[in-house]
Amino acid sequence: MDYSHGTGHGVGYFLNVHEGPHAISKNNKISFKEGMIVSNEPGYYENGKFGIRIENLINVKKNKTGYSFNNLTMVPIDKSLINKSILKKNEINWLNNYHEDVFNNLKKFMSRSELIELQLACSKI
Repeated sequence: MDYSHGTGHGVGYFLNVHEGPHAISKNNKISFKEGMIVSNEPGYYENGKFGIRIENLINVKKNKTGYSFNNLTMVPIDKSLINKSILKKNEINWLNNYHEDVFNNLKKFMSRSELIELQLACSKI
């Protein structure tokens, strides 16, 4: 689906929200380089009705075969908003892996009661 807007934009060190020149967009002409930070915010909009986005920050990481993105934002995604029946297996796996990373990165900072809530928020779908 072409939702007629970019999926992400650069995030700069001058606190500009849309600081480029890089972006995740069909109009982007800038190659990603290691260390760049970019927003990852796929969205869907029904004209005149509603819009929804999930926004995370990611950074560009070099690996053996090229570049990949690494999640910087560590916040659970609200599973009550997800219709699992329309997700593909790889999408379910991505969400479960993301939540496992969130849990593993945050658990040491949580009180006992917070840890229980974090476990629930990060449980598999």
